[in-house]
Amino acid sequence: MSISASEKLNEFYSNFTDKDYVLILINADPDAIASAMAVKRLLWGRVNSVTISSINIIKRPDNLAMIRLLGVNLVHVNLIDEKKYSRFVIVDSQPNHNAAFSKFKFDTIIDHHPETNYETEYKDIRPKYGATASILTEYLRAAKIKPSYKLATALYYAIKADTSDFERKAVVEDVRAFQFLFRHANINIARKIEQAELNLGFLKYFKHALDNMKKRKGKIFVHAGQVVNPDICVLLADFFMKISHIKWSIVSGIYNDIFVVIIRNDGLRKNAGNVAEEAFSHLGSAGGHKSMARAEFPVAALKDHLDLANNEMVQKWIIAQIEKKTGKK
Repeated sequence: MSISASEKLNEFYSNFTDKDYVLILINADPDAIASAMAVKRLLWGRVNSVTISSINIIKRPDNLAMIRLLGVNLVHVNLIDEKKYSRFVIVDSQPNHNAAFSKFKFDTIIDHHPETNYETEYKDIRPKYGATASILTEYLRAAKIKPSYKLATALYYAIKADTSDFERKAVVEDVRAFQFLFRHANINIARKIEQAELNLGFLKYFKHALDNMKKRKGKIFVHAGQVVNPDICVLLADFFMKISHIKWSIVSGIYNDIFVVIIRNDGLRKNAGNVAEEAFSHLGSAGGHKSMARAEFPVAALKDHLDLANNEMVQKWIIAQIEKKTGKK
């Protein structure tokens, strides 16, 4: 028997008291930022205080533009004293997705990624949804809260970004949330955020990728080497999916001794999440959706059998791992 939006909201509220100091942890991207903003608004006047903290250092231009234009107040996790907080919330992610979440015991999880079976007091995980922002929009509507233009713009842009303008996985609930938010959002601000996707410093990675990419059976492989931000791998993977006849885009890079692999595909009888998990979960965290996935693991896991300074060798290793799992798909 399905639970109504109002019942779900009441269950969510029952986990908090007016004495609580709440910390919302995110791996900051548009969906995570917007969802955290929504939780903060939902808890306004119901708890003592709410702080939003990111585990990542934000360098991607569209994320920075979103934070600046919408006045989002984020505190990096390294500056957080967890002893000051009584309740811990994670949105658009789950504790097992990143080691940085491991020192916190989460009371509340709201996410749209596949379930990882983390035990907590309250969870709302809906893998069929295209964005966590859509779930939080339902909460706001159930609470009869009219979102400010800043909150509406954040949620609107998050759905737009995570569904790639509804070209990726989405359900009718994402469309309904998007339509509701459209009436309250500032579309000009959303457009400014979207247009801030690149900066000049990122272009050298595009040149490297174009010069060194390998194409195999409708797949493009790129190993970017050392990157200043793992979001560069995301930008490259999305970029190569725009090329005609490309069915898979696999981009890897190394950031702060963490090996990152981003996988994209056209979504036609393919499952990027399964491929990522089967190829890389033995090394660290890996998973995702049918058309998009991510793996992250320490470079130390590869040092014994791979020369990480040799980009060509690393690229061949990535190709071998993916080809074993995808074949001619």
